[in-house]
Amino acid sequence: MKSRSTSKKNAKTPAATEDNKTAKKPAAEKRAYNSAVRQQQSNETRELIISSGVKLAHEFPAWDWKNLTFRAVGECAGISERTVYRYFSTEQALKDAVMQRLVKESGINLNALSLAEFTATIKVLFRYMLSFSAKSKEPEDPSFSSVDQERRVALLRSVVEATPGWSEAQQQIVTASLDIFWQPSTFERLLNAWNFNSEQSVETLTWLIDLVETAIKDGRRPDVK
Repeated sequence: MKSRSTSKKNAKTPAATEDNKTAKKPAAEKRAYNSAVRQQQSNETRELIISSGVKLAHEFPAWDWKNLTFRAVGECAGISERTVYRYFSTEQALKDAVMQRLVKESGINLNALSLAEFTATIKVLFRYMLSFSAKSKEPEDPSFSSVDQERRVALLRSVVEATPGWSEAQQQIVTASLDIFWQPSTFERLLNAWNFNSEQSVETLTWLIDLVETAIKDGRRPDVK
């Protein structure tokens, strides 16, 4: 009889079980709420870090991100360097996130890029670049500057001779276009970024120069007065 009585006392009635479930419910909801709040705070902090990195990138005087560091971004965001590190394990990861945000900010959709829209895309890109303080400037060694000036004068003279009747602005645009192909940096980009050999690089540049020369012969002028 005693064992039965003890068994009855220890047995949980349906009502008691429901009461226990009801009692546990608020605690579970509170944990879920706290979790949601923490996630939102985490998202906001990450956004603050990236936005601060973007702000710094716009303000740098040159296209050099060596100063885009955890410390610099933290100071800009008003948070500690350690906090930035919690969200980005390396400074390169931070720079990648900033770069992705800049691409999005520019309004250029690389996945939707088409050759037909390439000209319009380039216009959007260069107008967006005007929002940056950075201005690339080549070293001004007197020896190089002197030769460069002579080269540009000679190139402009050759274009003027080939384009009688064109406006000065149109002739300058054509000259500047050809000058791009004359730069060592253009040739080096083909070699390094595209892994072209010397022959491929030369062929690329001469093909582009032929296009400009053909446009001149056909009287296709730049759309400026």
